[in-house]
Amino acid sequence: MGVMVIPRAARVYICCALLGAAVCCAPALRPGAQTPWGAMALLAALYAVCELPARCRLLNRVLGGSVPMGAGSFFPVLLAAALLLPPAAAALTALPGALVARVEQPPAAVRRVWRAAQLVIAVWAAGLVAGALRRDDALGSGPHAPDFPYVLVPAGASALTFCLVLTALDGGIRATAEGLSARTAWRGLFGRALASYTVHGLAGLMMAVLWRSTYGPVAALFVLLPMYISCWVFAQYHRERAAHQATIRALVQAVDIKDGYTRGHSERVGRASVLIARELGMAEERLEILRFAGILHDVGKLGVPTRVLRKDGPLTPEERRIIELHPEYGHEIVRGIGFLGEARSAILHHHERMDGSGYPYGLSGQQIPEFARVVAVADAFDAMTSTRCYSRARPVETAVAELERCAGTHFDPRMVRALVRALDRHGWQKAVTADEAPLPGDGVPPPRPSAPTDTREAPGTGTDTPTGTRKAPGTGTAPGTGTDTPTGTAPRAGTEPFMPVPSTPVPKGRG
Repeated sequence: MGVMVIPRAARVYICCALLGAAVCCAPALRPGAQTPWGAMALLAALYAVCELPARCRLLNRVLGGSVPMGAGSFFPVLLAAALLLPPAAAALTALPGALVARVEQPPAAVRRVWRAAQLVIAVWAAGLVAGALRRDDALGSGPHAPDFPYVLVPAGASALTFCLVLTALDGGIRATAEGLSARTAWRGLFGRALASYTVHGLAGLMMAVLWRSTYGPVAALFVLLPMYISCWVFAQYHRERAAHQATIRALVQAVDIKDGYTRGHSERVGRASVLIARELGMAEERLEILRFAGILHDVGKLGVPTRVLRKDGPLTPEERRIIELHPEYGHEIVRGIGFLGEARSAILHHHERMDGSGYPYGLSGQQIPEFARVVAVADAFDAMTSTRCYSRARPVETAVAELERCAGTHFDPRMVRALVRALDRHGWQKAVTADEAPLPGDGVPPPRPSAPTDTREAPGTGTDTPTGTRKAPGTGTAPGTGTDTPTGTAPRAGTEPFMPVPSTPVPKGRG
């Protein structure tokens, strides 16, 4: 791997932050300054000790790689310092912990220095605001109780300032290091961080109040124990969620490798399904599972022979029956994956039709699971608006008209209406991408011979909308093809400083 080059603008920005941090700390180091070195050293050591375990390989191994440490885990210590110490002294407490904290991405040294400067400035600003709001009087001391509820004002203001400064500096480094526009660099940073920093501020207030009480600093340490446990639980949750995502990615990649014309289709169906669900007012906790259902709806193609998936020409009735087994194959593949929940039924039933002519079981109406009815509409829409080897992507209006024509027979009218509302609200990105197969006469070289091709269409319509009839029980599944669907592109996701922003998946391939 080559050495990462930091853009000039980012280097200048980091140097300015270092200079600003030095200015913030300088008053505490002046001769004659009334700096409470004992309290400052204790808080600084406490923050450093909290950050050190993340760098300990042995402890990571004992805890299964989920030490609950990292940027933000123990900000309550810094916010307590902002409430207890003069601003310059509070700023110094962030230095040791920031310099020893674990860094995931290179360049590690530059990231540590940047993080230290960022935290110093943020803690200094938080302490300045808290001091201006009479934090000393509000906290009380010894036997004097804190001035509640006024004490919440300096505590809340310091936490808000801390959050504002950190997110402002984060946006600046993203803009200079990654070349993002100001709007993109700062978009969403503050909103995503505010709730977390509010909790940290309350924990910091508890530490400060106990520190000033008759029980002294030792009592303040007890605040960290529940904080540590909650961070550990949170780390475990994210570790499990990352494992779920990795499982989904592996399955989708396997399908994409086997049937190249579906590449990108699964992700788009997942996004489209979520758009429909939001219009229907589904609970937030179901949206992630529904997205998994859309992404994995065609995972059963792993059980279909590659020669059938990549056949260049119309399918025979026998080959079509083989293709129509993919929902059952998919259900068998994911049946043991517990976190998929309702998604499993959507994978099995997304080719059922409202009039009962679908497959594999010929369910009709409300017998078809809700998730399956959502995915069916999303799947069909993506198939019609994607360029295939045998047809150009249809206009959104044409695809919508086809869905509305088949509403009540093939598709749930409620899901179709929800998709139409979502398209009106969010629009649709229908541009043909470089990854989609060019059509004859486009003036573009044809795909390489190794690219899979597929000229299958639903019998009777010449479209990708399912129209076949179901066979009698015991004789296989009904002729007819599935359909497919989705939504435009997602906004760019935020990234760590100095890291490139991942590109948004765009529609490509066939469904």
